[in-house]
Amino acid sequence: MAMAANSAPRARWCPNRRLWGLAGLFMIGIAALSAISAWRGTHLLLINMSASLPNWAFLVHRGEAPARGGYAFFNPPRTALLVRHFGARPQPFAKIVYGMPGDLVTHAGANVSINGRLVARMKPATRLGEPLTPGATGRVPAGCYYLGTPHPDGFDSRYGEIGFVCARQIIGTGEPIL
Repeated sequence: MAMAANSAPRARWCPNRRLWGLAGLFMIGIAALSAISAWRGTHLLLINMSASLPNWAFLVHRGEAPARGGYAFFNPPRTALLVRHFGARPQPFAKIVYGMPGDLVTHAGANVSINGRLVARMKPATRLGEPLTPGATGRVPAGCYYLGTPHPDGFDSRYGEIGFVCARQIIGTGEPIL
């Protein structure tokens, strides 16, 4: 009996499991990269290079308004003193929010108080002997904050070279992670 040339048993199509597995991993990788990119737009990791705060690593939430007692991250003003001590392009500063808009900042000698509570003591000069200017007194303006640290050598709002930190300088808020 004669057989037709095309009557041989047909091979069933079987998907290449390895190829489909690689395609799935590729899609998962694309989704992960997209999520990381979106997260990076609203967050950043900041390494604190100074001894003014006890923590050295912070997760920063960009664009969030500071709250009393929380950490705020800001771009310091470009003054000659800051350039000499921190360079022409200093890293963002990390400080604690001690004063909110409307709070009253007073000086009694070297003591700095907010709403009657002592928050800092001023020094007359930097560690290099350069004179420091006392920071502003009076009510903290709308949209601005008094930022400081408990460290005796903290370079913060207690000095005029930093002053009140206003919204245009604020990068965001954060939390210590290390």
